[in-house]
Amino acid sequence: MVKPFPSKTHIGNHMLHPETLMLTYGYDPQLSEGAIKPPVFLTSTFVFKTADDGQDFFDFVAGRREPPEGMGAGLVYSRFNHPNSEIVEDRLAIYERTESCALFSSGMAAIATTILAFVRPGDVILHSQPLYGGTETLLTNTLARLSIGAVGFADGVDEAAVSQAAEEAMRKGRVSMILIETPANPTNGLVDVAMMRRVAEAIGKTQGHIPIIACDNTLLGPVFQRPIEHGADISLYSLTKYVGGHSDLIAGAALGAKAIVKGIKALRGAIGTQLDPHSCWMINRSLETLSLRMEKADSNARLVADYLRDHPKVAKVHYLGHLEQASPAGMVFARQCLGAGSTFSFDIVGGKDAAVRFLNALQILKLAVSLGGTESLASLPATMTHSGVPADIRIKIGVLDSTIRLSIGIENPSDLIADLAQALNAA
Repeated sequence: MVKPFPSKTHIGNHMLHPETLMLTYGYDPQLSEGAIKPPVFLTSTFVFKTADDGQDFFDFVAGRREPPEGMGAGLVYSRFNHPNSEIVEDRLAIYERTESCALFSSGMAAIATTILAFVRPGDVILHSQPLYGGTETLLTNTLARLSIGAVGFADGVDEAAVSQAAEEAMRKGRVSMILIETPANPTNGLVDVAMMRRVAEAIGKTQGHIPIIACDNTLLGPVFQRPIEHGADISLYSLTKYVGGHSDLIAGAALGAKAIVKGIKALRGAIGTQLDPHSCWMINRSLETLSLRMEKADSNARLVADYLRDHPKVAKVHYLGHLEQASPAGMVFARQCLGAGSTFSFDIVGGKDAAVRFLNALQILKLAVSLGGTESLASLPATMTHSGVPADIRIKIGVLDSTIRLSIGIENPSDLIADLAQALNAA
């Protein structure tokens, strides 16, 4: 199958920006009756022109052979690939400035499939803390039953502390993966990706195998952070959040070099964690406005965080834009991030009871989990997203009973502040 017309990435010497490429890249209208937007390809299987094509396409999709230059892998069966997924994968890879992308039926499907592609029983995963609650549960429950160990570290900018955790992990088995989430959900704790590359190289010298570095980039990427540029091998996403951006789909992604993503795609095809055509089409729609939404929400969040910082009923605001520039975390933020994003948490004065009163009093912000949608959300991680994490670990990583997570949307910021003000008064 010949690929669509070569998508333009440059006009002369001028390199086109992601905001432009999200409208055109990877789709040839002439292959779809001139439709300016890609149709939804609702089909389970695809017709081969010849038996030779069928043989070739299966070889290409299975990774047994590479297609010739200028040719695609061909379309076989929608569990492996389909036009809607290929368009989105091409565009996300462009945004992330990497070679390849694999879409998944959820963010957890992306994380689980990626881990299983590189980790085997007896191995150990070195990971940052906190992680998304679902990821924490995957490590401590499901993977532990498969004899896959996990060792965490809480300070992602302290190289000595991370190295100490790495030594502990190596004593337990082969460290095959370093799994980080930066900024962390819900504390906004940062992990220095470049430092993690140094740690991975040191582990490799000791054990003879360099672990894969996988970074959950959901909270800032791809507009405000691209971890592969700083040393990560894989960038992971819950596309449900900012990329999808409208709280109306569930999806995930793993991005990286072709050689790395190839194995992830092979396992995705084997266990069936591919994303359906309609959800792919919706993500394709959302990519066109991604930078607009994230930049507006980022601007709103700055105003909200500044308001909360000065409020007497707020003990602490965990917002990246408030980091001291000369602090270790502040220097990592300046070097690694292009913006503070719009998801952050704050600790309310008065403990859990005050947090509950605050949440119940909200009128504009919705009391719901998830994040990154156009609407603003508020939740209590200790009793919701991180309720499966043991209390002692929650306290250690800063997820307190009084910690409220906010995902700021694109509403008028003065309306959001008015709502927060009356809810804090009620708390």
